Amino acid sequence: MDPTDPLPKALGSLLESFQAGKKTALARAISLIEDERPGFQGFLHRVLTLGPRARRVGLTGPPGGGKSSLIAALAYLCRAREEEVGVVAVDPTSPYSGGALLGDRIRMNDLATDRGIFIRSMATRGSLGGLAATSKEVIDLMDAFGLARLLIETVGVGQTELGITGAVDTVVVVLVPESGDGIQAMKAGLMEIADIFVVNKADRPGADRVFGDLRAALHLRAGNTSRWAVPVLKTVASTAEGVPELLDAVDQHREYLDESGELRIRQRGRAAVRVREVTERSLRGILWGGEASDVILEAGLDEIQQGLATPYSVSASILKALFAENAT
Repeated sequence: MDPTDPLPKALGSLLESFQAGKKTALARAISLIEDERPGFQGFLHRVLTLGPRARRVGLTGPPGGGKSSLIAALAYLCRAREEEVGVVAVDPTSPYSGGALLGDRIRMNDLATDRGIFIRSMATRGSLGGLAATSKEVIDLMDAFGLARLLIETVGVGQTELGITGAVDTVVVVLVPESGDGIQAMKAGLMEIADIFVVNKADRPGADRVFGDLRAALHLRAGNTSRWAVPVLKTVASTAEGVPELLDAVDQHREYLDESGELRIRQRGRAAVRVREVTERSLRGILWGGEASDVILEAGLDEIQQGLATPYSVSASILKALFAENAT
């Protein structure tokens, strides 16, 4: 379906409710996107034409860092400033059910009673970057709905969990006192993407050492020519200690992005990634959605077992058939 084609009647009604600011419509639209139901691309095409407006903040870091508690504290502070908040908690996909582990949603339950906060827990669905394409679309959807502040949580453990950079404006890397021994190993991963570092649970022993190690590592980091000096902050999310300072740092980073022109550069880079992701997803659907590919694959598997073909020759046959089919 071409995204510019007329929407089905049911989606047209949903679009009207969405644009009217009804939270139930936002929830239904998210389900539409997550399940990739017919017409979802057309729906997204219509709501995303205004471009990004929300302040997008991503919190990532190793498990056990208290990111959920920190997001809850940030959300309450934003609500005190009369901002509407969207929270997306992206959990590793369950290897059994394929769904998200619901620990984050449970820990954030207290937020759900606030009408100004909208929470969604999602799965990575095996995405190596920590964020599936649908997760980014849900974030875009919350932005289009008009939520002023978006807080996104992912689990980051190294190079394969850096997809958060493709969805937010400001990346906050959250560590704990026990992270001290792993800081050197993180230089090539999380160390490179952080706009702000936070040592959470800073009331525990070892917090000062991690704080000092981070500042030293940032000082020695080669090739850091950015005009933004990455701050290192201490917080205790359970008591909200240091959280106002964290939100101030997030807002200061946003001001830096605006004034330096970096925000437009980041948004343009995000858009380029999204175009590639959407195109690749569509191509996968075309490639494996027809019977021809399955027939060639089955025949090719027999030939591979007989020593008459290889995965490369079978792949070439599938692609030739695909291109010939779409050329007619």
